[in-house]
Amino acid sequence: MRQFDLFTPQAGLQPDAELPLSPEVLADWQQRVLAFQQQQRQQPSSNAQGSLFGQHEPSAAPPEPLSLPPQHLLFWRWPDSLQHGAALYFVFDHSRGDGQELLLYVGETCQADRRWKGEHDCKSYLAAYGEALVRCGQQPRFTIRFWCDAPAEARARRRVEQQQIRHWLPPFNKECRQRWQTPFQSDLH
Repeated sequence: MRQFDLFTPQAGLQPDAELPLSPEVLADWQQRVLAFQQQQRQQPSSNAQGSLFGQHEPSAAPPEPLSLPPQHLLFWRWPDSLQHGAALYFVFDHSRGDGQELLLYVGETCQADRRWKGEHDCKSYLAAYGEALVRCGQQPRFTIRFWCDAPAEARARRRVEQQQIRHWLPPFNKECRQRWQTPFQSDLH
């Protein structure tokens, strides 16, 4: 099995190609994402479903993602996993300091202890972003947080995931990439 190193260039990345990215451009991009997400933190995410009888049946909704316990991105290499089964997970950048965390990615899985192993699009984005942070004088600090009370049924879990993506608009989710125009990527899809 191929091991993934967060800062080893992956397929599609050219390590010698300098991206035309200044610290100011990166900081501006981070600030735009942060401003939007801080505004969203003030508004509870709506996850209620209507019924035919006029009553609302709230479905399970995760707490504010920053309230979940943080884990290192290499959690899956630990001998014992802290989480198992169905989960939503949230990948954060803490490089700007406390109170300025950026939610980069929201995902769902039926196997929380195994999802991050192997290939994952978000890993390629994190590698390019981590490299851009270093080039711009910032220290990469990423965490992953799991909400293990996610619905076990795949469709229900994906509905909650999509609701969270629509609420937070994390820049590494494919649904949001066009909105944020990530300036640190070149050949990533």
